[in-house]
Amino acid sequence: MWRREAGTVVRRAVELPQSDAVPFAVIAGSQVVRVPTEWAPHAHPLHELVWVRGGTLTSRVGDRVFTVVEGHGLWMPAGIVHGGRATAGAEFHGAFFAPERTPVAFNEPQAIMMTPLLESLLGHLSRTDLDEAARARAEAVVFDVIEPSHRQLTLQLPGDPRIDAIAEALLDDPADDRSLEEWARHMGTSDRTITRAFRHTTGLSFAQWRQMLRVHRALMLLSEGFDVMTVSEVLGYAQPSSFIAAFRRVMGTTPGAFFAAEGTAGSVRNPVSADRNS
Repeated sequence: MWRREAGTVVRRAVELPQSDAVPFAVIAGSQVVRVPTEWAPHAHPLHELVWVRGGTLTSRVGDRVFTVVEGHGLWMPAGIVHGGRATAGAEFHGAFFAPERTPVAFNEPQAIMMTPLLESLLGHLSRTDLDEAARARAEAVVFDVIEPSHRQLTLQLPGDPRIDAIAEALLDDPADDRSLEEWARHMGTSDRTITRAFRHTTGLSFAQWRQMLRVHRALMLLSEGFDVMTVSEVLGYAQPSSFIAAFRRVMGTTPGAFFAAEGTAGSVRNPVSADRNS
């Protein structure tokens, strides 16, 4: 995924029992991630729903990178191999669902709307003193209220050997501002070949794809408390207004308005100012 931050801890996923050995339909818990943390690629026998408060979560599944900010979660179906990353200081939450007891059919990874009700229910289910009837009632309401988010922030990676090196270089350094022509010379090919390859594999032009990648990275930086001026510099924009315009083209709103609407601006470290970012 992104260039690994200094001090990042790489963990293996916690081993879970097979679904037929799980006593409940839903198992939930949380932890505070003190340092940048990655989870090596793995799969679970249970469905997984993860979300964070005060940070950002990213996950790579094959040729797709998912980014979820506070107010959203990521559903990962059982058996899907994925890796993950959480930003330092994030409050990391997870819930596991026994497939045969879960009447929710999300067959692909996708963002989930983490409403206050859903978060409260899953927090309730993390208790160890619930009797069977109380747990069953809470689980039934979870199944009723869980639903996909209207924001599916997914970056499609090319998965094409002709341009994979370009994608990996930009993931490593989103500020790399080489033009299409410069990349063509570097790769020993034509700009038309690169354009066609990006269109075919991602549905976007090279410029649109790079812009989308930068917005994914911007969401991580903004949620960590960096201001728009710093983020625009890190991502290679000549001035903050150019970054804000690019963010608006992808997200339909400015960074400040986005975080205010998502309800995250007041809870991240060094909170982002809606006034400064609009």
